[in-house]
Amino acid sequence: MDSWLIVGLGNPGPTYAGNRHNIGAMVVDELAARAGASLRAHKARAQVAEVRLGTLPGGAPGPRAVLARPLSYMNESGGPVAGLVQFFKIPLERIIVVHDEIDIPFASVRLKRGGGEGGHNGLRSVSKSLGSKDYLRVRLGVGRPPGRMDAAAYVLKDFSGSERKELPFLIGDGVDAVDDLVALGLETTQQRFHSRP
Repeated sequence: MDSWLIVGLGNPGPTYAGNRHNIGAMVVDELAARAGASLRAHKARAQVAEVRLGTLPGGAPGPRAVLARPLSYMNESGGPVAGLVQFFKIPLERIIVVHDEIDIPFASVRLKRGGGEGGHNGLRSVSKSLGSKDYLRVRLGVGRPPGRMDAAAYVLKDFSGSERKELPFLIGDGVDAVDDLVALGLETTQQRFHSRP
């Protein structure tokens, strides 16, 4: 049975850990924690954990998945992703990239397959390295920058105090969206999450 590859985009190291840009990596950390797994260094310049995602009806373990956080900077995420795809032999339709999205209100979750990158350098790098945009995306809303703040500066700032109170819920929704995407498919998961504000 084919494995899934679930990639959480972010920047490496403690300096960036709480940034809005790292919400994808936070979701992958939580997926690993729920599966009782630890992310370990892989030769593809990523931290990786091989897990079973959720439980199937009847109690059987869910499908195999490779959880990954690239160890490169965001704008070079594609190299590690392509390396993992090659190493684990993951088909394009089973790649899920979890990332921050400024064009979605804070704490909302949206899903899609393919489409543009909306100026997101991590997605641009992944698309280029895979030679395709047709992978699945779990898009976590971080809201738009206030006033005239530059979008690049905004996503490299930590979540605000009020946002931090909501952050566990957004991460939880991101984890649920990944689980549902794998178990139920894109359309059903979109119906569930897109009907919310």
